[in-house]
Amino acid sequence: MKDVKILYVEDDEALSFITKDELEQAGYVVKHCEDGEKGIEAFNQDHYDLAILDIMLPKMDGFSIAKAIRMKNEEMPILFLSAKSLEEDRLKGFEIGADDYITKPFSMDELLFKIKVFLKRKRLAHANEKKSYQLSTYRFEPSNLLLTRGEERIELTAKEADLMALLASSLNETLKREDILIKLWGKNDYFLGRSLDVFISRLRKHLSLDQYIAIQTVRGVGFKLKVMA
Repeated sequence: MKDVKILYVEDDEALSFITKDELEQAGYVVKHCEDGEKGIEAFNQDHYDLAILDIMLPKMDGFSIAKAIRMKNEEMPILFLSAKSLEEDRLKGFEIGADDYITKPFSMDELLFKIKVFLKRKRLAHANEKKSYQLSTYRFEPSNLLLTRGEERIELTAKEADLMALLASSLNETLKREDILIKLWGKNDYFLGRSLDVFISRLRKHLSLDQYIAIQTVRGVGFKLKVMA
């Protein structure tokens, strides 16, 4: 764990002091930045395994930081910490490419648990025994977070790849909505259900160039990745 580096961007001095100390006590290496511009500068200058971003920040907000990160790194987990609790704000975060969202005030135990989950998923993705799936004209490589079709390359986020792997491993079979939520987020609730819909829409867009593959909604049950040729 000593090699795990976290980029932490938070302008609340008291909260950031406590959170950074707790993370370092847990064995992580933490780079703390107090505004968005310094956060982007730090990201561009070093490698990080995970980013924890506040949304309301001086100079550049957390959403803008996440967009900039995703332009260069589709794999690194991004976790938002914010006082914002409106559903549209959370969905915006997921649409940008965030992996999860914790509303302030938050439990330090919850934060540490989520970090462990993200890092475990990242390790599992790289160690995935199934190296690739041929899905009609698409090729999916879970360990590389990559979807290709001919010369076209689509770099997936870690969450998109996790969801795609679940669907691909049960090709032409219906996966229950609640089972997907529990496997991806560890729990089943209404808000996470909305987040799942966002990720399903993004994967459908990625797969839209081939009429013989589709993610079908099985009303009242869940979803099915179907290949028809």
